[in-house]
Amino acid sequence: MENNKPTIHHRKSIRLKGYDYSQAGLYFITICCQDRICRFGEIVTVGAYPCGCPTMILNDAGKMVDEQWLAMVKRFPNIELHDYVIMPNHFHCILEIVSMDKIVNSQHVGVPLVGTHFDNDKITIDQPQSISKGRPQSISKGRPQGYAPTGSPRNDAETTTGSQNDDGIPKNKTIGDMMDAFKSITTVEYIRGVKSKGWDRFKGKIWQRNYYEHIIRDEQSYLTISDYIIKNPEKWKDDKFKPELNTSTNPM
Repeated sequence: MENNKPTIHHRKSIRLKGYDYSQAGLYFITICCQDRICRFGEIVTVGAYPCGCPTMILNDAGKMVDEQWLAMVKRFPNIELHDYVIMPNHFHCILEIVSMDKIVNSQHVGVPLVGTHFDNDKITIDQPQSISKGRPQSISKGRPQGYAPTGSPRNDAETTTGSQNDDGIPKNKTIGDMMDAFKSITTVEYIRGVKSKGWDRFKGKIWQRNYYEHIIRDEQSYLTISDYIIKNPEKWKDDKFKPELNTSTNPM
């Protein structure tokens, strides 16, 4: 249900002041449903007790989100998608921005690391554990080995690069541009689902206004976050985004 109470506190920006969010690098991103409402499926235990594994089962809306996320590489030619997971009411992913010159030259063989991050909005991530080989259906299976991803399939004929600079070179889109596009597209598709497939109606918005992102600085951070994403369904019982566990009115 939409919260109609006025916001009396000033929102503190969780973006890193002065950082160019269009530059090449790896980013850990989290977006949540408005009011933490679960819309994309449920966590069920697969297998016999006590060895059963909590697994995210996507409903039709969740499958739509999955499809639209994979389609992002068609809309933004300078990104590659790493591990991601769709949860009942939120979404985690690792997104890589690849420099445009490497795309043009088709010589992308490694990962450019960004050497800065911010501390004013952290997410708790478990310590590294062994990476599980089995993945729930909502987690991507294209995770690179080591730290030199080979990239995601991309159909350049279907991509758009947006507006251009004065010299005719396409402008790079920022993480904010990409997240705005993803939320807008999935909202439109969700509305279609409400009208034609009987999906749950909503008041206001599907997604919360803001999102969380963390600049991945090195390989160890990448592995820790990747492991967190893979094992997120297993930790749903104590997940900070689970509605009954979240009492904060702050979107992130």
